[in-house]
Amino acid sequence: MPLPRYMRADLESRVADLANVSPNRWGGMLTAGLFLEEFVAEGVQWVHIDVAGPAFNTGGPFGYVGKGGTGVPVRTMLAVIEDVAEHG
Repeated sequence: MPLPRYMRADLESRVADLANVSPNRWGGMLTAGLFLEEFVAEGVQWVHIDVAGPAFNTGGPFGYVGKGGTGVPVRTMLAVIEDVAEHG
């Protein structure tokens, strides 16, 4: 995923060294990536896996899906991990 430099300004804070949220809902995974990048040593390969943004429920809760970020990819990642653990 890209890490747009112009979005880095959204992490500026009046009360902290760095904010961990931005005032904008859209592009949250990009903002989160920029935030995390601040804590990764230069030359270290890393990845940010966004597990809430890909599925956002603006309606009421139903089944196991609550209102807001659903974290749907978590179930997929767990299934992959279980498959790898079982089958190698």
